Amino acid sequence: MRDARPQDAPGIGAIWNPIVRDTAITFWPTERSDAEIAAQIAERQAQGHAFLVAEAEDGGLAGFATYGQFRGGAGYARSMEHTIHVAPGLRGSGLGRMLLQAVEDHARAAGHRLMIGAITASNEGSIAFHARMGYAEWGRIPAAGWKFGQFHDLVLMGKDLAP
Repeated sequence: MRDARPQDAPGIGAIWNPIVRDTAITFWPTERSDAEIAAQIAERQAQGHAFLVAEAEDGGLAGFATYGQFRGGAGYARSMEHTIHVAPGLRGSGLGRMLLQAVEDHARAAGHRLMIGAITASNEGSIAFHARMGYAEWGRIPAAGWKFGQFHDLVLMGKDLAP
């Protein structure tokens, strides 16, 4: 595992874009270009937030994780929201756990208090994963997302990072 670099954008896109294109796991409507991903890496790191990648044995990318401020404004400066995705063949391998722990550790070291996951309600695997990682359901927003011609509920799960 290491900090992401702009040249990792194609590998991140290879993991992320099929999720964007083919699932309601994210409500993002269009695939992200390499330039958009590289800009997000630079922006997150400039803000002092982590953008990490896990390398696969073959030299490609096995997964990535990042976090940013949950909502804008100074009042939310210690509340973070994460994004974690693992390559399909490696789901269930423990890599997601390692990535989540790494962004939590980074956020905790930076003085942040909360880590939040925003999860599509139909993504039962992610909800169970977060519960195993010590996250609790903090809220549900009915019909918060629109994708594939229908509304999807959003589950907010959170964890207090304070020692």
